Amino acid sequence: MDAEIIAVGSELLLGQIVNTNARFLSQQLAGLGINVYFHTVVGDNPDRLKTAIELAEKRADLVIFSGGLGPTKDDLTKETIARHLGKELVIDEKALSSIEVFFQRTNRIMTENNRKQALVLQGAQILPNDHGMAPGMVVESNGHTYMLLPGPPKELEPMFIQYGCQALSNRNQTNEKIVSRVLRFFGIGEAALETEILDLIDAQSNPTIAPLAGDGEVTLRLTARHVDEKKAQLMLDELENTINERVGEFLYGYDNTSLLEEVMKILKTSQLTITAAESLTGGLFQQGLTAIPGASSVFYGGIVCYSNQVKQQLLQVRQETLDTQGAVSEQCAKELAENASTIFKTDVGISFTGVAGPEELEGKPVGTVYIGIAIKGRTTRVEKITLSGTREANRNRAVKFGCSFLLRSLKESQNAN
Repeated sequence: MDAEIIAVGSELLLGQIVNTNARFLSQQLAGLGINVYFHTVVGDNPDRLKTAIELAEKRADLVIFSGGLGPTKDDLTKETIARHLGKELVIDEKALSSIEVFFQRTNRIMTENNRKQALVLQGAQILPNDHGMAPGMVVESNGHTYMLLPGPPKELEPMFIQYGCQALSNRNQTNEKIVSRVLRFFGIGEAALETEILDLIDAQSNPTIAPLAGDGEVTLRLTARHVDEKKAQLMLDELENTINERVGEFLYGYDNTSLLEEVMKILKTSQLTITAAESLTGGLFQQGLTAIPGASSVFYGGIVCYSNQVKQQLLQVRQETLDTQGAVSEQCAKELAENASTIFKTDVGISFTGVAGPEELEGKPVGTVYIGIAIKGRTTRVEKITLSGTREANRNRAVKFGCSFLLRSLKESQNAN
């Protein structure tokens, strides 16, 4: 079965929201052995939506729609599809009852247009909405399968996982599974990574390799097809091993993880605590770490030490260091990391100091960054990097480099023990 995903909503075309539904659905469909060859985005216009449907029917067996099932006048997805297929829209009593209960429970008045959300294509298989009001549906007509899903991801994702997957599995005739694995790299550019594995990319057939760069990182999506999912996984293992022989030193994780999440994992498994002293990054490292559930088990607290006065008085950086070497220096980064760890009584201290821009500081050019890493029982390490970008980009990338250096240091510490 080949599929096309049509996202409906003028807000997508205006850039007001990001089309995360297409990514989610593509990932889910791949696991069902369904090929997705096209993503289409169309505004809230029935004529343009009809044209998109007609085009999709020429190149796909399955057409999945996201959005346009709501109560407002511009929600026209099911009305347009009903006219296109020559089917009536009828009230689904179970959906209507659920909507009425919602309004009663929230002590709100239900307006007539809310009944519209209970309309479904006659003869469709209903996909209940456990997290909203408008139900989804699946209908077959003229050799095609049409699936209609709500637009909000918090409604679409659980609906598809709970009900949509099974509905499509029952209709999909292939036993072939598509298994994907994402390898995440940091510290190597897209061009350099591709050069190292170019022969593998040129020779790919099954499994396939798809490089993707973004936000200072590079990912490789490996995809294998086989009727036996275990054999598909073994195919991916073999390919990953070959890739790791060449660029494994830059691999830090898999799939949807991040550098900060990997830092959190290793701190937890090693039962280590951490603090941070941030000048250049102004608390970005601490903000990112505490955004991860469970951070309190490893993170005690930290200090944003933007001024030299705070560096000296709270973090006990020596006046001599600030006078002779400056705040943007290897020695300052070293003292910040070590002293923060001592003050907060943690196993690990990390520090960031440097010049984010737009002007140089202490005679150091924009992009100069020092990152200190102090781990109890090991020699403090200070890494100097030179970045080129906007002020915001330099700050964000400094955090990523800090996480990368910290991961490496923690792994070396684990191996030493």
